[in-house]
Amino acid sequence: MVQKAKILLVDDRPENLLALEAILSALDQTLVRASSGEEALKALLTDDFAVILLDVQMPGMDGFETAAHIKRRERTRDIPIIFLTAINHGPHHTFRGYAAGAVDYISKPFDPWVLRAKVSVFVELYMKNCQLKEQAALLRLQLEGGGGAVGDAKEPAGLLAELSARLAAVEEQAEALSKQLDDDSADAAAVATAAHLERKLTGLRRALDALEPGTGNGAPSLPSQS
Repeated sequence: MVQKAKILLVDDRPENLLALEAILSALDQTLVRASSGEEALKALLTDDFAVILLDVQMPGMDGFETAAHIKRRERTRDIPIIFLTAINHGPHHTFRGYAAGAVDYISKPFDPWVLRAKVSVFVELYMKNCQLKEQAALLRLQLEGGGGAVGDAKEPAGLLAELSARLAAVEEQAEALSKQLDDDSADAAAVATAAHLERKLTGLRRALDALEPGTGNGAPSLPSQS
């Protein structure tokens, strides 16, 4: 079973964090608070997050500087960041947010339903990616247990069928999500992330198909999980 996704909420005002928790509680995921940029970076050292909601105006390290640190770290650079700001300085200010690596830039007060919908897209993409990694891990165990050769006597009976069925379920869900993104005219970053996920699924499917009896004896290479 895939664990709940973690969502990082970064804001120096406790009342804003409380409001975000109230809005996102319906997603039934794990909400993690951070009251500063420094606290957010500390949380990112040990935990994996599906998405980060980052306030722009904070004392000390502001949202832009925090985002820059996040994007410089290999471990965290691919985590989607949604900037939240109480002020609007015009296109230049918005451009600075996207230049810092944000996938979205939302001005307060925002529509709670819209924010929840945007966050849910990235949570779902994260969950699908976790499932994909699980299938890849099982496939690696298959290759190691069978010595990398198809038809080896050590190959667990029925494991290929189970892997194929699990992968098919993820493929079906990813396809439905991609159609939903197209229908809703979603953010370009979300669409690109979904397309990247589908490409990795295709690579894993090819590797799995190569393990089927009669398709060759070479061990297939697995798709990158980055």
